Amino acid sequence: MKKNNQKLYGYQTTNRAKHNLKIHLIFVCKYRKKLLYGELDSLLKVVIRDIEQKSDFEIIEIETDKDHIHLMIQYIPRVSISSIVNRLKSITTYHLWKKYKPFLKQHFWKENTFWTDGYFVCSVGEASPETIRRYIQNQG
Repeated sequence: MKKNNQKLYGYQTTNRAKHNLKIHLIFVCKYRKKLLYGELDSLLKVVIRDIEQKSDFEIIEIETDKDHIHLMIQYIPRVSISSIVNRLKSITTYHLWKKYKPFLKQHFWKENTFWTDGYFVCSVGEASPETIRRYIQNQG
């Protein structure tokens, strides 16, 4: 997967604002199932990059561990974090179930789910962007 060589520092300018909004986001697989490996992991990253192309946010870094995924995202002020989370979780769940239904049915037999209801998010401002990026790159 290609690396995003976007600057970690600096401001973006939109029509009426200058901003530098970056977050570290973590989603966990439902029941902490260790499903993020192989083809499923690869498809997940492809789907997320596709979502990025059609959205008002950019993914600076993305990496998975066995049961969770880390993302570093830059977004613009008119986009809420909850809308980013909802978009990423719902679309990835749909595509993963569409491709891996028999496999996922073995793990989630009651409902077509993939992610826990919650998520972790923090501003990257508390740590340097390089530190967060290296942390995400070293997952897995």
